[in-house]
Amino acid sequence: MTVTWTWTFETSSGDVTGRSETFESRGDAESWVGEAFGDLLEQGIDQVRLFDGESEIYGPMSLHPDS
Repeated sequence: MTVTWTWTFETSSGDVTGRSETFESRGDAESWVGEAFGDLLEQGIDQVRLFDGESEIYGPMSLHPDS
């Protein structure tokens, strides 16, 4: 069984606005979001959630710097 890792993109209120491409591993998914978070913020995405298939692994994770 192949499991795919994806991120959901959300507003600060939790409304889902999209989903990332799929990744073969959790490490690949986490590396990608670490590189892409600035672009995601520019697109109006406030937070993300990581999924392993249909199972939520963690989130919401804010993309905004801590104040």
